Amino acid sequence: MTAGRITGCYGIKGWVRVHPYTDQAESLLDFPAWWLEGRDGPEPVVIDAGRRQGRGLLVHFAGVDDRTAAEALRGRDILVREAALPPLGDGEYYWHQLEGLEVWCQDREGDAEGGQKGEKLLGRVAYLIETGANDVLVVRASPGSIDDRERLVPYLPGDVVKAVDLAAGRLTVDWFPEV
Repeated sequence: MTAGRITGCYGIKGWVRVHPYTDQAESLLDFPAWWLEGRDGPEPVVIDAGRRQGRGLLVHFAGVDDRTAAEALRGRDILVREAALPPLGDGEYYWHQLEGLEVWCQDREGDAEGGQKGEKLLGRVAYLIETGANDVLVVRASPGSIDDRERLVPYLPGDVVKAVDLAAGRLTVDWFPEV
């Protein structure tokens, strides 16, 4: 599972800046193993030092001892084993669980083919964006969706997001697209 991304270098001794995809940035340092996404698949790395800085992390990997080697890691995704993730409470989801779900909205005009009564398919969740106020679902058109537009839907459980059904692969929103 993708847990963060290397966004740049820090200093001249091989340290990298990491943008974690979690609110608890330091918890990422507690994972027993990290991999970096590579062209030929995931590559294991060993963290020999790390600390929080601002909203992100500064990390040093064993064997990466200069700025040139660290710079070569910029833009690489950090992967961890999904089984190592802490359990969540009811109604809580990891972003990767929401990605790929179909997004259905209520239809004020009647039934939509393939959906439940009074619903229209907006598309699928491509990814999420973290903003200061709330997270945002980036919904891209998919086969059967109402049009070919990409939409930004606020991820506000209970307000905009009415239901998440991981088993059915769907997310229901009370959000009406502009037509």
